[in-house]
Amino acid sequence: MTLRRQIQFWLISLGIFCVFLFVFSGVLLPFVAGAAVAYLLDPVCDRLEKLGMGRLWATLTILFGFVFLLILFFILLLPVLGNQLALFLKYFPDLVRQLQTLINDQVGERLTTVAGIKLADLQSSMSDLVGQGAAFVGKLAQSIWSGGQALLSILSLFVITPVVAFYLLLDWDHMVEKIDAWLPRDHLFEIRELAREMDGAVAGFVRGQLSVCLLLGTFYAVALGIAGLNFGLLIGMGAGLVSFIPFVGAGLGLVVSIGVGLVQFWPDWPMILIIGGIFAAGQFLEGNILQPKLVGTSTGLHPVTLMFALFAFGYLFGFVGMLIAVPAAAMIGVLARFALKQYLASPVYTGTRPLRAAVPDETAPDAGPKE
Repeated sequence: MTLRRQIQFWLISLGIFCVFLFVFSGVLLPFVAGAAVAYLLDPVCDRLEKLGMGRLWATLTILFGFVFLLILFFILLLPVLGNQLALFLKYFPDLVRQLQTLINDQVGERLTTVAGIKLADLQSSMSDLVGQGAAFVGKLAQSIWSGGQALLSILSLFVITPVVAFYLLLDWDHMVEKIDAWLPRDHLFEIRELAREMDGAVAGFVRGQLSVCLLLGTFYAVALGIAGLNFGLLIGMGAGLVSFIPFVGAGLGLVVSIGVGLVQFWPDWPMILIIGGIFAAGQFLEGNILQPKLVGTSTGLHPVTLMFALFAFGYLFGFVGMLIAVPAAAMIGVLARFALKQYLASPVYTGTRPLRAAVPDETAPDAGPKE
């Protein structure tokens, strides 16, 4: 009976939390962003405290540095990325058209002879695919913009988020102690162990993968810029940003870069190979150096699980859902592994009947002639 009541309590709590997210998803973005900033910066604040700095001064120092870097990003880098994005969207139809013409001139007749595919049908399919992709991007941008409009103004995000982050970072240790005091005493050890596993999974993925994305984005952007690729900064930073999903960021960046490179450099094959080599080097750098050093293997998040979580939480709760998708997926993964461990140790799996040795049945008919 006690177990049933506990299950009912936690299910009701989960339902109330989901309803809360659904109802207030339009105004939660600055608070979720502030909580994420506080969670990311708490280890830095703890290190400054160990060096002898007070919690208040450590919090102020970290937040001022964070805001300064954010302002620097918006002043120096964001205008360049915005201009490249506007130009890319403006010339994207021409790029697709030139790429189709290039394919027609080079492999059109061979494709028709070998595969029996008419180039007109291929061009029509590519046009439909591009149109569908543009429509999807437009809907996604409209959804994000609508979520931002629900905040009354985009300025509130940059005003409220630092304030929320400041107070949460200042009182982080006290909040953890208070929540720990509310935990059920009978299950205190198990809940603390689960909380430590969740923190390790979320910290390992969010903090580590954020560093990986920034480093990869910088590498791709600088390398493509040195190679002279049009929109290289935009493509490189975009590929790095999506690199939290394994192989997806590099794959999309490679496809877009090769497409732009074919239009820009054809028939200069060495330049196109250099662009492909940049992404190969990025994958080597990510798989052999960045991922093992910064992320590790403690997250337990499969790429398919990660993509499903992003789509599912984004569908249910909008842009705020996409922000909490990765931490929520990591926590659910920890709970699922704990539940599986309990199941494998329970009588439901092991059974309650003792195993009996195989004894020949005297009453069974003979399987064959006796010697």
